[in-house]
Amino acid sequence: MAAAAAAQPRVMVLPFPAQGHVIPLMELSRKLVEHGFEIDFVNTEFNHDRVLQALAEDGAIPGGIHMLSVPDGLGPADDHTDIGALVKGLPAAMSGRLEGMIRSRKTKWMIADVSMSWALELATTAGVRVALFSTYSAAVFALRLKLPKLIEDGVVDESGNVKRNERVQLMPPVDAAEIPWVSLGSTPERRRTNIQNVLRTNRLMPLAETIICNTFMEMEPDALALLPNALPLGPLVAPTSRPAGHFLPEDLTCLAWLDAQAPCSVVYVAFGSSGILDATQFQELADGLALSGRPFLWVVRPNFTTGATEGWFDAFKRHVEGKGLIVGWAPQQRVLSHRAVACFVSHCGWNSTMEGMLHGVLFLCWPYFADQFSNQSYICNVWGTGIKLCRDERGVVAKEEIESKVARLLGDEGVKARAATWKDKACASIAEGGSSHEYLLKLVDLLVEQGSHHDTA
Repeated sequence: MAAAAAAQPRVMVLPFPAQGHVIPLMELSRKLVEHGFEIDFVNTEFNHDRVLQALAEDGAIPGGIHMLSVPDGLGPADDHTDIGALVKGLPAAMSGRLEGMIRSRKTKWMIADVSMSWALELATTAGVRVALFSTYSAAVFALRLKLPKLIEDGVVDESGNVKRNERVQLMPPVDAAEIPWVSLGSTPERRRTNIQNVLRTNRLMPLAETIICNTFMEMEPDALALLPNALPLGPLVAPTSRPAGHFLPEDLTCLAWLDAQAPCSVVYVAFGSSGILDATQFQELADGLALSGRPFLWVVRPNFTTGATEGWFDAFKRHVEGKGLIVGWAPQQRVLSHRAVACFVSHCGWNSTMEGMLHGVLFLCWPYFADQFSNQSYICNVWGTGIKLCRDERGVVAKEEIESKVARLLGDEGVKARAATWKDKACASIAEGGSSHEYLLKLVDLLVEQGSHHDTA
């Protein structure tokens, strides 16, 4: 388009420092580079190093994306993946440095992760225009805006305690205990920090020029109707041959293994970058996969389990050798698009949900925290592309449950038909002329026009 030929405004992209936030914003950055923009992609120093180390094995950052870093405010001995500590400390640690970057690099626009909504204050202090990017569904964004009303109605309190565990009637409905900022807090202090952060940053929302959503109109029409200034331009999925933004190197050996499997035979299991299983649950999952009688590809990243002994796990790997493959991190796009994959045992993170939708994959849902319960509700109750794994009286998903639900899911022709229909809709949305493609062009026009206006103001 004509606008892309001119020099475009420089855009700063600011993800929350977690894997599931960096990946979609990296893909959005890639799309903006294709329209002529220069992108300053700002990670914390800790994640900057991890991304570059993974890229040393996997590939290269696309031209036009400049990788920058700032401190996260945590000390050398602190856990730099501690979400609660990051939420609490990032504004003070980063605001001043970001303002300096914006001024020195003459940045016209910032695209900030909604989990970094405090950056909206830079619209007034640094004179930059800010668009928010939702790393979760439009429904969860709408739920975020409704949180003050839920407190007023006595469903939850300002510390994140559930006062009435009733169904919150949004699309999709969720239980009050499954509200993301409630379920994300492992301690009362963390819940309070999460809720107070949402309430504080919600007041800044009028400063956002627009809300960019990694969804598409046909997928969430009811939720998007509640967000009149949203630009739904998903699924934001990187080309399978060009991964970028991962914190761990991808094990590509699994692709040759998949090539040797029968079509629609493999159970793919991956719980994202932050889910953790205790020893009991880890062993039940392992035994359930073995009991399913199907080939499986299981991602067991470092620190995925607590308490399981290496000796037991080594014995399990020997037991399933030839039937199951276990890797530390997988090229998920290429796995989900592979003809051998039959279903996806997933934590239902929003990125995984969108990727599975785009490739027509069936879901076995195993949510862990945050927005994953809402995504499960979408998958099972609205789109009908998967089923839920249930915990027993111990709070454990038992091996028999895994075995039976795999068989039930793969025998359900209705689920298969609905997954194929949604795949077609998702592909159509990002194709030229599709709804998401048109919204991407609207975003490009907004960045160009308002950036030019900023220059002459």
